[in-house]
Amino acid sequence: MASPRVRKIADRIKVIVAEMLERRIKDPRLGFVTITEVRMTGDAQNATIYYTVLGDGEVQADTAAALESAKGVLRAEVGKQLGMRTVPSLAFAFDGIPESARQLDEVLARAREADAAVAAVREGKEPAGEADPYKKPREVLDEDDLDPDDEDGLDERDDRA
Repeated sequence: MASPRVRKIADRIKVIVAEMLERRIKDPRLGFVTITEVRMTGDAQNATIYYTVLGDGEVQADTAAALESAKGVLRAEVGKQLGMRTVPSLAFAFDGIPESARQLDEVLARAREADAAVAAVREGKEPAGEADPYKKPREVLDEDDLDPDDEDGLDERDDRA
């Protein structure tokens, strides 16, 4: 879907199919359907309509069957409202992204709970040893410690150049 024309057609197909499913398709197998996206080929010959259904696997299977049986009516209405010379063929695909997103949200919630539990255990605790064992305190050199013949101005004892 590279061209703006194809994107506009896809958006229009999404609206037409959603309205048809809401108002004119009276199949009892049709569940609570949401059209999430329409993707078209570059030549506007094929349109894949992605949908989600509220419910379990049986409701999803019944809805898929209802959409397949209503495909001809939907294509005829799309052709009538678009007024195109060639009407794109319609294919329906179940959109599993919302379910995947829900599972990801659950995993992230469990991770947040685990982080909160670790933070609660850590509250008020001191690290073993020094707070930062890698930092060394800086020694302040007196003018008496400096060797006047030393070119870099550092004492021989100070190796930290």
